[in-house]
Amino acid sequence: MLAAIAAGAFAAAGATMNPTESTKDHELAPMAFGPDTNTFAMGGPVGASDSMRPQVLAFARTDPGQLDRLTRGQQMASGLTAKEAEANRPLYVPPTVGVLTSCFCVRWGVMHWGIDIANRIGTPIRSVADGVVVEAGPASGFGLWVRVRHADGTITVYGHVDRILVKEGQQVQAGDQIATLGNRGQSTGPHLHFEVWNPSGTKINPLTWLRNKGITSW
Repeated sequence: MLAAIAAGAFAAAGATMNPTESTKDHELAPMAFGPDTNTFAMGGPVGASDSMRPQVLAFARTDPGQLDRLTRGQQMASGLTAKEAEANRPLYVPPTVGVLTSCFCVRWGVMHWGIDIANRIGTPIRSVADGVVVEAGPASGFGLWVRVRHADGTITVYGHVDRILVKEGQQVQAGDQIATLGNRGQSTGPHLHFEVWNPSGTKINPLTWLRNKGITSW
């Protein structure tokens, strides 16, 4: 009797799990692994069309040193760019732009120790060469001035300025704006009074000095 019950149960189970009665068309295929552990495919329905077959997703291997090499390359390129810029920047520039209105000469019976370059108030005034600012502030006759000492001991003087944009002790490069053109002090109109003192302190013709440096604006 027990054997008959067991047999009946087995038959019932077999009928329930009969493949022809299953949902095999809806079963999911197992996850498929690619040729290495860096690729895998997600399973789709068994018997699905080609468009629904597993798709292999490839993950590229990352070279641990690739990022370091890229970073070093970028740093080298930046370094070369900075060096090229430094090598190509001008060593001397005109102190400002404008019209030459007075020379290094006797004027009205008095020696005029610089040149005057007229332009509008606010016109940029630039350091003619690399150097350090040795004075920036009030000056008798000039209202305000800036003086810059250069590597060989030469000092350039910028007088009658309207606004001072640097301070004493500041390092400047050729072309850096140090002030704006003005009309302060004993002035007959907006202009820059520009002087050059050689290393011994003697005032020399600024036009000659500028032309010797390749500046021929006037």
